[in-house]
Amino acid sequence: MKKPILLLAVLLSLWACKNDTKTNSENTTIEPKIEELELDSTQTSATNDAEKPKVYPAPLQAVFNAHGGLDHWKQMNNICFEMKGKNGYETHTVSLPDRRTKIESKDWSIGYDGKQVWLLKNDLGYEGNPVFYHNLMFYFYAMPFIIADPGTNYTAVEPTKLDGKMYNGFKISYDDGVGDSSKDEYILYFDPETNKMAWLAYTVTFKDQTKSDDWHYIKYNKWQDVNGLLLPEKLTWWNVENGKPHDEKMDIKFDKISATETILDASVFAKPSEAQYVK
Repeated sequence: MKKPILLLAVLLSLWACKNDTKTNSENTTIEPKIEELELDSTQTSATNDAEKPKVYPAPLQAVFNAHGGLDHWKQMNNICFEMKGKNGYETHTVSLPDRRTKIESKDWSIGYDGKQVWLLKNDLGYEGNPVFYHNLMFYFYAMPFIIADPGTNYTAVEPTKLDGKMYNGFKISYDDGVGDSSKDEYILYFDPETNKMAWLAYTVTFKDQTKSDDWHYIKYNKWQDVNGLLLPEKLTWWNVENGKPHDEKMDIKFDKISATETILDASVFAKPSEAQYVK
């Protein structure tokens, strides 16, 4: 009797990501200005009972609330979306509690089984670094909630004008050893009136693991409701001139989005026998 039950669990896990759809419709150093932060002790986060609850600055908590609330985000156990990459459409599936991931395309598949990243090549194969890419788009897509992860540090920055409008912001840094690129830095800019996220500035340090002053900018200006969460429908990368976003560079649109409480079975992310682990 155990085998049919296990099979049913796997099928339900796969169905949760394959069939759910969305609920509704470069170059300068940025010196942040440190400000006194009011902490909201009523809104905390902990990955387990033994960990000390994390306390967020009140303005950042307001950003989480404007996007559906951190507590609601933590109720979700999986998120899935489709996007057009440079070699065609990709389906991204993520188990939120343990961050196991799988990206499927017609030419290749990439997965993270909880221990290692694997790559399955089909016809054309994959050009790039699978370890770098396996959670890259999820990280951009899951803003602002992703910055609530453990090991994250926040510094308020002075109001900044981007594309003609003033925004408040927080600089995000990480404790040593957190993630694949703990030297990465982000600045999350948000609308002071609506508290909705508007821009993300970021650096990339994956290759040499040293801090960078080469800032890139993404504009978050089109959102959609996904199971009570306000998540991006489109991201726009901008060209950078004199350290600030200058003009639009490219768009990435997201479709077939779902975020549910369904717990995905580990077999969804397991390495296929034909795939290889990558370092």
